[in-house]
Amino acid sequence: MRRYGVVSVALVGTVGVVGVVGAVAGCGGGSGGAGRDTAGSAGVGDPYFPGLGNGGYDVSHYGLTLDYTPAGRHLDGTAVITARATQDLTSFHLDLAGMDVASVTVDGRRARVGRAGTELVVRPREELGRGDTFRTVVRYSGVPRRVTDPDGSAEGWLGSGPRVVALGEPTGSMAWFPGNHHPSDKASYDIDITVPAGTEAVSNGELASRRTSGGRTTFRWRTAEPMAGYLATLAIGPYRVHEVKGPLPLYTAVDPAAGRDGADLVAALPGILTWEEKVFGPYPFSSAGVIIGRKADAGYALETQNRPFLPGPTDVGTLVHELAHQWFGDSVTPESWRDMWLNEGFATYTEWLWAADHGGVPVAESFAEAYDDEENWAFPPADPPTAADISEPPVYGRGAMVLQRVRDAVGDATFFRIVRGWARTHRHGNASTADFTAYVEKESGGRDLSEIWDGWLYGDGKPRL
Repeated sequence: MRRYGVVSVALVGTVGVVGVVGAVAGCGGGSGGAGRDTAGSAGVGDPYFPGLGNGGYDVSHYGLTLDYTPAGRHLDGTAVITARATQDLTSFHLDLAGMDVASVTVDGRRARVGRAGTELVVRPREELGRGDTFRTVVRYSGVPRRVTDPDGSAEGWLGSGPRVVALGEPTGSMAWFPGNHHPSDKASYDIDITVPAGTEAVSNGELASRRTSGGRTTFRWRTAEPMAGYLATLAIGPYRVHEVKGPLPLYTAVDPAAGRDGADLVAALPGILTWEEKVFGPYPFSSAGVIIGRKADAGYALETQNRPFLPGPTDVGTLVHELAHQWFGDSVTPESWRDMWLNEGFATYTEWLWAADHGGVPVAESFAEAYDDEENWAFPPADPPTAADISEPPVYGRGAMVLQRVRDAVGDATFFRIVRGWARTHRHGNASTADFTAYVEKESGGRDLSEIWDGWLYGDGKPRL
């Protein structure tokens, strides 16, 4: 994410019954036998969003079939969720904010389901055993909501009428499809979206097909590599699209309102990708691109997988930042939202490297500017005080300073070998701050870097240079 004033941070887990389909799924008894209850948890215990995500299963694939009608902003959806039980389950949860649920089936049999806040509680007819693969089908409809964050910014389903963009960091994806929406549970996706003919619908991955019939066009998007729910996107509107075939297919979509800046960013895209591959190693996905919308849609950029969303008009530095996230955040995804600096510190540091190579601004100068900015010292980047702080300046600027201090300590050759190795070792996985510090020390030959971790990463004060 690239900050534009107020940034998106969502509040999840509000408790209160907001709707019921069929019988409310209670917590006791059921098919587990003799009153035995083996319910999956309603959250994974994230330090900032404890109600986000769900315990007891791991999703491998989402199949979403969506139909959007701009008049009334109405969305009809069917979500087919393939998962593996990691424990015996008499019931399990899905994250879903709003929307009306018509039915839920598990392995083809109607399930009992209840609603409590942003939790959809599903009780299958028969207990699921640990290790079982099961398929849940949720049919739902309604007007997807904007998710208002603690700082007052918005995510989820943004825009109205013919122009809509769905953005999900950190919790907004639950506004338009049910799932396990913590970044620690990544999955592949197939997204079919039907819109009025003449309207474009852009999502993640590759466009597998496009078919128009009866005044409606269906776009089928496929994402084979694992993706966290917050990185899924839909951009619907009068976009001008451009496809480039090749070893790395490029698909770009630009809202005409973005003006000449949009065309300039599309032209810059291949060169930025080539440069970042030289720095970080092979691009981690099978396609790339960018979506350039309007600032009226969202006041911030987001690293949505394969093709980041940028509010136009904007600048090359923002595109450099969001493309860096394809390695750091999208491929190597944080284990929890406390590890956000691993996303933003790397992306900000990439801007510094780009400015050094293409703008004549030495990294030392960018470091000094960040060091002098008192906003970067409000809290340590690896320990933001609240959910409202995970996208604040220390996570970005001080996070980038941590990386420069490591570079100073180990030297350029070792530093860039570590960076490429980190991206390669954790490709398409999840990693924590503890994983990173251990990896750096190991790959630097067992060097003790505790002074950097204690002072720059976790320390409360401003270290002396």
